[in-house]
Amino acid sequence: MGNLLEIRGLNKTFGDFDALSDIEFAVGRGKMIGLIGPNGCGKSTMMKCICKVHEPSSGTITIDGNDVGTMRPSEVARLVASVPAEAGPTFGMSVMDMVMLGRYPYINKIWWEDPEDERIAAEALRTFGIYDLRRKQVSLLSSGERSRALIAKAYVQEPKLMLVDEPTAHLDMKYKLQVMEYLRSMSKTDMTVMVAEHDISLMARYCDLCVIMRKGRIVTVGDPKKVIDADLIKNVYEVDSRVGLDEDGEIYVLPKRYVSGT
Repeated sequence: MGNLLEIRGLNKTFGDFDALSDIEFAVGRGKMIGLIGPNGCGKSTMMKCICKVHEPSSGTITIDGNDVGTMRPSEVARLVASVPAEAGPTFGMSVMDMVMLGRYPYINKIWWEDPEDERIAAEALRTFGIYDLRRKQVSLLSSGERSRALIAKAYVQEPKLMLVDEPTAHLDMKYKLQVMEYLRSMSKTDMTVMVAEHDISLMARYCDLCVIMRKGRIVTVGDPKKVIDADLIKNVYEVDSRVGLDEDGEIYVLPKRYVSGT
């Protein structure tokens, strides 16, 4: 079926700062992809280039055979959905209202959604366990509820590719696992889910493929069980760590100490 996402020679500069340099990789359909790297390494910038929030300085991004650079934002929104780390200002918006915003690329009328849009939104709310909260203000949700509402909003866009930025930030262990299970279940369909996250052990457990970044460049791409080791953690994060397998064969990463000057 070919690759869903292909990035070739992607560069992004802001003035004299090279945020992304020579980014190249490709991923298939129905995969969960982990973006791993320290703060400021370019993960969020790359995702913003993919969904055309940022225009690349050079290079090409192809999604489902379509060159993103030649597409209108409304066309990109039918292929790519983004889940930000924070909801941003919601101005008294209800959960249902926010999720319905995800149907915007499909609304032909000037203002009103049709019953099919409402059905899709309600189904998503049930899928993510927040239907009973549909009339509640987003600002009153817990961190876990808000994270699920943001994912539901992206889900109703019916994208080929979902980009998720730090979905487990501020969540306790239960909700971290719950959110990752939701994302993993979506990747079992034809949708590919790309997640930027700092919990390396969590990413190694759930992701089919990891893209490791440092200072705007890709260090390596591969199966997390094959590419994540103590040497990679030291090179990328400047941290000594213990990397091993638990009794279930899952990778764990235990940071030990910061290594100065690496």
